[in-house]
Amino acid sequence: MKVELNARRLSVRCIVAAAALLTTTSLSAQSVMGRGPGVATPGSWPAAVAPTARDAGVEARIDGLLRRMSPEQKLGQIVQADIASVTPDDVHRYHLGSVLNGGNSDPGGRYDAPARDWLAAADAFHAASMRPSGRLPRIPVIWGSDAVHGHNNVVGATLFPHNIGLGATRNPELIRRIGEITAIELRVTGLDWTFAPTLAVVRDDRWGRTYEGFGEHPEIATAYAGPLVEGLQGKIGARDWLRGPHVIATAKHFLGDGGTYGGKDQGDARIDEAGLRALFGAPYIPALRAGVQSVMASFSSWNGSKLHGNRSLLTGVLKERMGFDGFLVGDWNAHGQVDGCTNTDCPASIIAGLDMFMAPDSWKALYATTLAHVKAGTLPVARLDDAVRRVLRVKLRAGLFETGKPSSRPFAGRYDLLGSPAHRAVARQAVRESLVLLKNRAGLLPLRAGARVLVAGDGADNIGKQAGGWTLSWQGTDTKPADFPNAQSIWAGIAEAVAAGGGTASLSPDGAFTTKPDVAIVVFGEDPYAEFQGDRPDIAFDDGRNSLAILQRLKKADVPTVAVFLSGRPMWVNPYLNAADAFVAAWLPGSEGGGVADVLFGKSDFKGKLPYSWPKRSDQTAVNIGDANYDPLFAYGHGLTFADRGDVPLLSEARATGPAATSGVLFAAGKVVAGGKLLLGSPGALSTNPGPDLIAARAADRRAQEDSVRIAWTGRAEAVAAIATAEPADLTRQSNGDLVLEIDLKVDGAPSAPVTLAMDGGRYPITAQLAEAARGRDWTRIAVPLRCFAGAGADMSRIGTPLAITTAGTLDLTMSGARIASAAGPKSNCN
Repeated sequence: MKVELNARRLSVRCIVAAAALLTTTSLSAQSVMGRGPGVATPGSWPAAVAPTARDAGVEARIDGLLRRMSPEQKLGQIVQADIASVTPDDVHRYHLGSVLNGGNSDPGGRYDAPARDWLAAADAFHAASMRPSGRLPRIPVIWGSDAVHGHNNVVGATLFPHNIGLGATRNPELIRRIGEITAIELRVTGLDWTFAPTLAVVRDDRWGRTYEGFGEHPEIATAYAGPLVEGLQGKIGARDWLRGPHVIATAKHFLGDGGTYGGKDQGDARIDEAGLRALFGAPYIPALRAGVQSVMASFSSWNGSKLHGNRSLLTGVLKERMGFDGFLVGDWNAHGQVDGCTNTDCPASIIAGLDMFMAPDSWKALYATTLAHVKAGTLPVARLDDAVRRVLRVKLRAGLFETGKPSSRPFAGRYDLLGSPAHRAVARQAVRESLVLLKNRAGLLPLRAGARVLVAGDGADNIGKQAGGWTLSWQGTDTKPADFPNAQSIWAGIAEAVAAGGGTASLSPDGAFTTKPDVAIVVFGEDPYAEFQGDRPDIAFDDGRNSLAILQRLKKADVPTVAVFLSGRPMWVNPYLNAADAFVAAWLPGSEGGGVADVLFGKSDFKGKLPYSWPKRSDQTAVNIGDANYDPLFAYGHGLTFADRGDVPLLSEARATGPAATSGVLFAAGKVVAGGKLLLGSPGALSTNPGPDLIAARAADRRAQEDSVRIAWTGRAEAVAAIATAEPADLTRQSNGDLVLEIDLKVDGAPSAPVTLAMDGGRYPITAQLAEAARGRDWTRIAVPLRCFAGAGADMSRIGTPLAITTAGTLDLTMSGARIASAAGPKSNCN
């Protein structure tokens, strides 16, 4: 009954909260098509919504600190570096105010670093920040982390459903409790700041961050923002606000990140100001009222104006009109996309209102150029002082000057709290309430626990897949079962439920069986991804795991079948809906697969309601409640219970769009993909068939017949093997992130002369890596960050040759794969 009341309260509260912002515009697609210059009118936005009262004592302390601080120390407070590119000694020398761990950055460079290593690293950075430096005041460093579905960077932590699943629960009080648990688990490892909550209202499901949004309508994020901020930070005025079991929260990404044209990550929100305010501004009001202390600026643009340089929104709206007195932090080198800026030189962002650069690997050069701007007067001292004041204000409010080293603070080192039974119980509740039943022919669900149950599909016993992106690594890939000691796969949860009910359960990933089961459960869906890699050209589910064939074989065998679909967005799955007797949208449930079993076997009824409209066609990439001609397959808010009539008429299986190319893949299955070509020859004279004098290529086998290519350089003169694409690609945003050019290869003949790997004009030496690979005579993988090619002179906005291997000596290698991917494993250092 409590949950039902929470759900009803959401529907009333959020609509009321959003109403003031929706009076000037509707949510229809037509209303957002009008565009104006990317300059806001602050007077049209809600006024003075941030309630935090200034503490005269705190402000006096800040005045005293600013008087004692040197320009260099002030500057350090507004620069944040990634732990993969900074040391504790750097923090001391440059007076850095903050560090972060990016999605692929971990203590010691280990994605599976134990919790104790995180706490030790937090102590080391804190100690460095507090080490005496002449007469300058000592200012503690803060550490920010993307704890976006639990403390998801740390092995053993509780993993909650991603926001898309939480949006389906319609339960704000559950969201508050999730915030509280996440904060405590962060404190266990010594961290004091999370880059959450994400308040994106997602309007195009092609976006790779769709699952980070609570829904397509602002009502859900508006209802959740306040409780989640209070769960993370505590309540304003309470003794433990920002202290003890709580951390600093971040509302992100301000503003319009979920509304970019075509769903393109870091793209442009083409919308008038009334639409921007109504659709994307609404959730920030309750976040500010709850006292959120940090806001992250969006990578994206508004009508062509990059948010990191938009003074009208950052300063005019957020700070001056709404009264936000915390600090504005940037996103990963996003300041470098502002007109006239680079990653290492951008006073314009600070002038526009940014208070802290997120400069993961560019921090040192950015520090130097920004200091030069301060000394030259091109960055006003008053603006610098205001930025520093805001950072210091939050640190003082959080008690960081008094609390001592991270390991001495409450909850630090209590590793038993990571993935504790009590925390996992809340996560399991969240899974139960997030599941949305879309089809239930003839009342197949709930299942009998005493039945003979077959469990199939590649997602059934795969915790990494059910957890999704932002899980131990940025993209959530390359994990293994041992990485999840405090988790349960969906298969394990089903097996436990069936055993308790006296039935039998068997796991058969391909769906094969010898004894016919009473029922089959097939778990399948999207492989993990995050931003960049997750962007799609359409929203049709492209299944590379034969899931549809499994469903169809079971249907042909007359086995009643339940489809459990794992995804980070609603998708066109008509063939799968037709083949299954029951269909469950399970989203990305996280660590508690048992929550899925709880509902399938009737311990709990289905409560989830769609937070996004479900598409009828594969080209319905932007189908949102309130649109003109709104025509989804399942409407926003839809969700069956056991009592509902649950059949779905036979659906058209005609795909309106072609199969999507695998994002980022350059070479696979023995072929160059997407219309590209493998070119060979001397520099400037490349062709598909140059003759064998300098270089030759032939098909080779690795896992299957001719799935690779063997390339041999004769050493008679300089020669090149290159992949050329049909059209140049803009890889600017990919090079700004932590993406790499990754090649799977085996070296049969070591290089006799220097070898370079290039992207157009940017070259990187790989001789040492190839020589080492030759000694092992086994398959290996080399990975070079895209930023290395950018730093070497490649024009990343027009990459027509994303891979070129050049040497004047002899070399014999076999390549089985090449791709632009997340740097989940070891990667080269640009230096």
